Amino acid sequence: MKIIIKKSLDVTPSLETYIEEKLTPMAKFVEPYERDGEVTLRLEVARTTEHHRKGDEIFMAALDLELPGKVLRSEASAADIRKSIDEVRNMMHMEIQKYKTKHFPSTETEREK
Repeated sequence: MKIIIKKSLDVTPSLETYIEEKLTPMAKFVEPYERDGEVTLRLEVARTTEHHRKGDEIFMAALDLELPGKVLRSEASAADIRKSIDEVRNMMHMEIQKYKTKHFPSTETEREK
């Protein structure tokens, strides 16, 4: 799995380490899809407001998972960039699970049919 980070704000080395620490374990969830082609994970981190801190949610993280023949997307906003990364990762995990059960039903459900 290839991870690409698009930064619309200054990303410190500690934040970059945090991002890789959180996203690298997702590779085990997409291993079955890598047989059909390359899997790419694109993360975009940005501020939602440039001028003042208006409201609570000022950091945005968007995650695109490019599977062979399908793109899964999740977005999250939060007051802390790390929290938005955690939320977007959890949302993507749920999207992967939905995609997996929809396109690769388990053998138990096939037996019931």
